[in-house]
Amino acid sequence: MLQFSIISKSGQARYGELTTPHGKLFTPAFVTVGTIATVKGLSSQDLELIGTQIIICNTYHLHLQPGVDTIACHGGLHHFMGWKGPLMTDSGGFQIFSHGAGKEHGVGKIASIFPEEGGRGRHLSTKKGKSLVQVMEDRVRFVSYLDGSTHEFTPELVIELQKKLGPDIILPLDECTSPLHDYHHTKKAMERTHRWAEIALEAFNRIPGPEQALFGIVQGGAYRDLRQQSAAFIGGLGFQGFAIGGSLGRSKKEMLNVLDWTLPLLPEQRPRHLLGIGEIEDIFHVVERGIDLFDCVVPTRTARTGTVFVKGEMRNRIHLLNRRFKNDLSPIEEDCPCPTCRGYSRSYMRHLFKAKEVSGIRLATIHNLFFVERLMKDIRQAIANGTLDELRSRWMGC
Repeated sequence: MLQFSIISKSGQARYGELTTPHGKLFTPAFVTVGTIATVKGLSSQDLELIGTQIIICNTYHLHLQPGVDTIACHGGLHHFMGWKGPLMTDSGGFQIFSHGAGKEHGVGKIASIFPEEGGRGRHLSTKKGKSLVQVMEDRVRFVSYLDGSTHEFTPELVIELQKKLGPDIILPLDECTSPLHDYHHTKKAMERTHRWAEIALEAFNRIPGPEQALFGIVQGGAYRDLRQQSAAFIGGLGFQGFAIGGSLGRSKKEMLNVLDWTLPLLPEQRPRHLLGIGEIEDIFHVVERGIDLFDCVVPTRTARTGTVFVKGEMRNRIHLLNRRFKNDLSPIEEDCPCPTCRGYSRSYMRHLFKAKEVSGIRLATIHNLFFVERLMKDIRQAIANGTLDELRSRWMGC
């Protein structure tokens, strides 16, 4: 059984302990994204040395490749990927959205999910395309991006698949919406998500499997009444934790509004996960509102482009391929004790990326994940000490 206890609070921010069948972790916690049972470029042993507390994998992707039954033959996801610590799996609802409505609207993981954020993210906009998904009342039909084959997910099947995968925390099938969807569409999607949540909870309690916790997902887009309605409904169903998903609005300001509307209506003593958010500059804002867990591909995805986190730089990052680092003998960050900073210079890291050596990606990813884990430790300590405002001021200058 999942157990969550709040050790201390600073305003709405919570320092907690979450106990799972595969060990405990401390919150607020960054959930490292390992979509297809791997964090690109790293081994599970690397992640353990970094101090990674928990990993999230994706049911949609694992269903398509290598197949859930293949993973089940290994005894589940933990054995398959050689990871001993806590694991989560997402249902794949966002991936179904990104290949469906997200494709039609040009919004998704590879595009800015906040259309009104101005210049940031403009270069990430993607072309609109034809949906590969059909959402029906009782199921979702989708076309594999790998081979064009047709598949169907039902709320019950998604629970069955995650029972076979065997992670500690699982999520039900939901219908995500785009920031460009209107009120009527968002309301219909929320209501369908609520019906699927009830089916998923019944299936979770009926289908045998390993000890797991099922988190409910709150939807409703950036509409206050819908978010509050969804939080009250999902919060009353008996889930062991909650995730806030779907469209978080057209801007970061709207995202924070969504949290302000939603969190007060969720049970205080259960963990809260914000899906898909984890920029350094966002972490303080969401933690201060009471978020316990959040996942994001930014630390690993930016590392693969040669962008690494450095405290005090513009947006707390530098791009190693810039010419100014060609003869820079200093580490990525002077006081960072990660293996990358202890052993290699910015100049050498730039050389690896310029030469397209995969070791550059690995070393940059190690640094970025280590950086985030270190920040989370500082945040937890600051909550315990009552100094979160001071820590935020040092990091954000406000």
